[in-house]
Amino acid sequence: MSSIKQFQVTFDCAEPERLARFWCEVLGYVVPPPPAGFATWDDFNRSQAPEERGSWFACTDPSGVGPRLYFQRVPEGKVVKNRVHLDVRVGTGLVGEERLAALEAECARLVPLGAVRVRLLYDGNDACIVMQDIEGNEFCLD
Repeated sequence: MSSIKQFQVTFDCAEPERLARFWCEVLGYVVPPPPAGFATWDDFNRSQAPEERGSWFACTDPSGVGPRLYFQRVPEGKVVKNRVHLDVRVGTGLVGEERLAALEAECARLVPLGAVRVRLLYDGNDACIVMQDIEGNEFCLD
């Protein structure tokens, strides 16, 4: 049996580039260079059929360690809770008030970018903040 070498996480969304750029800010990811033969992403989009323009966008981990994130436009909006979500690990190794402070600081950074705080889960030792991205997809600060 062969092992999987790479994978990407795909988001169905309304505005691929906008959502990709949000996640770049959250994770420190970058927008990759445009496809070969194009100086900019705008040049690439202009080369596409009108119905395909802006239909997808991606971002990548600049260190090459994390998965590529791919965003594809779909006609329907989000209507139910995510079955899969990202955990943004900002409190690794921390406990109690120190962990809570790290999560609260990251939450405070993300809200001005358009993230929405949903709820805090805290038992005095472990903490998690449930958030939503700019299109309502849940994720956790963990």
